[in-house]
Amino acid sequence: MSVKAQSKDAATNPRGIPYAPFVDKVEDYVSSRAEVDGTMKSFQEMISKYQFMEVNTQRRVAGLKEKIPDIQKTLEMVQFLESRRPGSDPIETTFELNDTLYAKAVIPPTDEVYLWLGANVMLSYPVAEATTLLESKLSTAQQSLENCEEDLDFLREQITTLEVATARVYNWEVTMKRKEKPEHGDEEAGGETKRVLPNG
Repeated sequence: MSVKAQSKDAATNPRGIPYAPFVDKVEDYVSSRAEVDGTMKSFQEMISKYQFMEVNTQRRVAGLKEKIPDIQKTLEMVQFLESRRPGSDPIETTFELNDTLYAKAVIPPTDEVYLWLGANVMLSYPVAEATTLLESKLSTAQQSLENCEEDLDFLREQITTLEVATARVYNWEVTMKRKEKPEHGDEEAGGETKRVLPNG
């Protein structure tokens, strides 16, 4: 059974990442020492692919962990604005213009807010609609974070599985070499005996 044939039929996790082949019997993957190098190379290529996916997923997790608190803060602010009834006294607050600059503002009750959507785009929304939008974005981001963390655990398991598979194939090859040595030794010893006997 070849590694390539196994990988094509392999099951995947919910995000489509394939399971690594589990090597229970090395003989299912290699039938002779001549196939060892190709099999080991295939395992190393798969490890590299899993490691590449792991790095990308780690970056996505970092981005989501930075993004989620921002969404939560914005949602809390919109919910606060939504809770203020018409006719309430204006509130005085400070808001951030950039990393080191803040300004004071007086905010009367409002039924409209402006949200940054990214790519330098800001849109106006009714407060209730903004709340719904932000709740949806927060839920999606939290689910994405959960999926990414599950994928990281899954990827680490697959890398470990392939490292174990590589070690098993390597140990199998070492065992085969040791078995072949006595055979070659007997042949050499037999050859030397045949050469020595006539001189005796």
